[in-house]
Amino acid sequence: MQLKQILIAAVASSALALTPAAARAQNPTVPEGVRLGLNYTLGTKPGVLVLPMDSTGGDSVRAILQRDIDYDDRATVITLDDQSARAMMPKTGDDFNYPIFAKLGVVAILRPQRSLTGITITMYDVAAKKRIQIGGFPLTDQVNSPAWRMAVHRASDEVERWIFGTPGAAATRILFSGGDKQIWVIDSDGENARKLTSVTLAMSAAWSPDATKFVFCGFTPSGSQIAVYSFITGDLHWLSGTARGLNITPAYSPDGRTIAYASGSEGGTDIMVMQEGDASPSRRITVGRGSDNTSPSFSPDGRQIAFMSGRAGHPEVYTMDADGTNPSLLTEFTYGEQAYRASPDWAPDGRRIAYESRIDGNFQIMTIDMRDRSTKQYTSDGQNEDPSWAPDSRHMVFSSTRTGPRQLWVLDAESGRMRQLTHAAGARLAAWSPILKP
Repeated sequence: MQLKQILIAAVASSALALTPAAARAQNPTVPEGVRLGLNYTLGTKPGVLVLPMDSTGGDSVRAILQRDIDYDDRATVITLDDQSARAMMPKTGDDFNYPIFAKLGVVAILRPQRSLTGITITMYDVAAKKRIQIGGFPLTDQVNSPAWRMAVHRASDEVERWIFGTPGAAATRILFSGGDKQIWVIDSDGENARKLTSVTLAMSAAWSPDATKFVFCGFTPSGSQIAVYSFITGDLHWLSGTARGLNITPAYSPDGRTIAYASGSEGGTDIMVMQEGDASPSRRITVGRGSDNTSPSFSPDGRQIAFMSGRAGHPEVYTMDADGTNPSLLTEFTYGEQAYRASPDWAPDGRRIAYESRIDGNFQIMTIDMRDRSTKQYTSDGQNEDPSWAPDSRHMVFSSTRTGPRQLWVLDAESGRMRQLTHAAGARLAAWSPILKP
């Protein structure tokens, strides 16, 4: 939102399930070509119980699985203390006392067990009284390392796929600008926060589609410029195709070939596009005529761009074709000094765009439906800005002052549930990653 003003002032695995053949070998009841789903009432949140796991790191595996399922917001985690849970486990085989689990509200039992290369997770359907899914997931030997935890997150996402047909979004990370004006990254569950940049000022990071790098704007002697950071090498390089002066709010296209960003000065900014590996100058695709045009966000198919523009006298969210043609007002225009809608982010499923809107003097998180243009407000306490969708198109991360200092919060757009993600003051301008591959 105030990103331009800040910069002007500064200048001045994927889970590896067993093959169908291996699954049938361990569970002959699974017919070839058929995925057995869980028996539960549609429209409800099935109760899921994760059993204890013996071996080094077993407590952490159970805790991560439980937390990921809880944060996914589609199931209810049934929690039992370790002693009670162990008392309900069969001494041998799969001979569970299913009626007892049913009385506790358990619909699915998850049993993680150590394997030669990691863990095996077996899912039991309480209503059907049988085992219905089994998968193997490789883990590194270093328990609780970032890579080890991410591998468990991938297992959680696969378990969600077993239950609901679509995976979770636990195996993801979130980039953000910290209170020190550097780019940080944090796991989706709030663990493993670490700083990535050490430049004079860095903010407004955006992931590449393959999540191997990110683009951001940073301060240099030539002004604010666009840079790319590689997770593979740990290096960053400044892009040569940008002009001197103000260059902010970069974003990758879905194919990873194009970077869109805003460029200009105090007299106005326009949306530019450039090819990352091409040294030729950037190309302007908006005609702002002195207004601010910033925060580009590509549609999932790459054909359109949502962006903020002040061309009508105050900021509103617009869309245009990816080449800059056919600009169209998306948010409903209202008169008055309070009108301000900005920071659009297009959901990965293409159905909604999230944005911030000033309401009664404070910024709040909104979405607009791309089919009928209906809007929905999700926040009301404090200043809430800069939403970014998770790859499941259900959760969003945004910055908020609802509890005092600015922090990142995660919102479930279906239930309205919120949870605090960061605990260091000043976190803002978050960007949620795609699913991270092994």
